[in-house]
Amino acid sequence: MINKTTFMANAQNVDRKWVVVDAAGIPLGRLSSVVASILRGKMKPTYTPHADAGDFVIVINASQIVLTGKKATDKRYYRVSGWEGGIKSTTAGELLANNPVRLVETSVKGMLPKNTLGRAQGMKLHVYAGAEHNHAAQQPEMLDITGLI
Repeated sequence: MINKTTFMANAQNVDRKWVVVDAAGIPLGRLSSVVASILRGKMKPTYTPHADAGDFVIVINASQIVLTGKKATDKRYYRVSGWEGGIKSTTAGELLANNPVRLVETSVKGMLPKNTLGRAQGMKLHVYAGAEHNHAAQQPEMLDITGLI
């Protein structure tokens, strides 16, 4: 008899890897969509929508990403303090110059599910502005995403 059960990934049978992505010269949105797919595990044949089956992702050279068109001046990021009149805004160009890590994290996490599963997947993202990272002990593999975008 053939086993007719469908494979469902869970925390016990997921094989996670560490992946390094170089963001130098890549547009922000294209980088974010590929990284979000890796975090969710959609590149694996064992993808299960309700389980966290993705890999850990290290993004390096976040300060060298590209903002196409007029996004550097027109795209705005808002945050609210909770007080009256406490809304503050920053353009994408200012955020890229001052805090490129937050720019990439905001973009990737915006493409993940808005629930506890998405928050757990977002915690597997590590972004660095320069080329150095402190995850050498995990033996990450370099991933060339130019063919994926």
